[in-house]
Amino acid sequence: MPKAKPAEEKCAPKWRRCPEDRPEQIIKAALEVFGERGLANARLQDIAERAGVSKGTIYLYFPNKEELFREMIRQTAVAALERAEKAVTHGTPIEQLLAFMKGYWQFVRSPAFSSIYRLVLGELHQFPDLATFYAHDVSARRLNIISGIIRRGIDSGDFREIDPMVAARMLSAIVVQHGIWRDKDTGVPLLAHRTDDEVFRELAAFYLYSITATGGAFAQADGAPQDALSLISFDND
Repeated sequence: MPKAKPAEEKCAPKWRRCPEDRPEQIIKAALEVFGERGLANARLQDIAERAGVSKGTIYLYFPNKEELFREMIRQTAVAALERAEKAVTHGTPIEQLLAFMKGYWQFVRSPAFSSIYRLVLGELHQFPDLATFYAHDVSARRLNIISGIIRRGIDSGDFREIDPMVAARMLSAIVVQHGIWRDKDTGVPLLAHRTDDEVFRELAAFYLYSITATGGAFAQADGAPQDALSLISFDND
């Protein structure tokens, strides 16, 4: 008697995907279609075809395109922030900040961020409710994480007396802008010839030098002591 096929093999084709996998597949398809066509021009039918499901199947999980966008953000940008919150619970404020910067840089260099950034910059002004959602659940949450680390560093004497929220905004701007310069598809790939590791070490060293109490411990990359630079690393593990 032939052996029954494993459940995962039975559900492998898109058109017979296991029900529990469908929301994830729909979100993945939405990220691709939104990135290609924009939020306003994307149709649920386009997303359904990309996901290999019927349009009616999407409505089983998401009542409309706007809610699908929200869940896409929760599964990408918000999930990255949740990982960051867990990563900054241990170590010194400097170590916490480096851990956050590393995770943030990895997300900024991901394909998901590239699509999300274009949508936020180019289209969210047309969707006020979604703009408010993104501002609260992503932007404000990220700034609160960074400013909290910096406040702890000020209290411990590691960081100089600065406004934590201003410092958080500056870090966000630096990381995002360097991500844009690294991306060969943005039209301004000023740093496309550099590696992610090189760019991250430079921006991390520069930022830490600007906020540390003495400054000397985190000189810029070309002249920093090896023990300081050993903390500023980037890998895909």
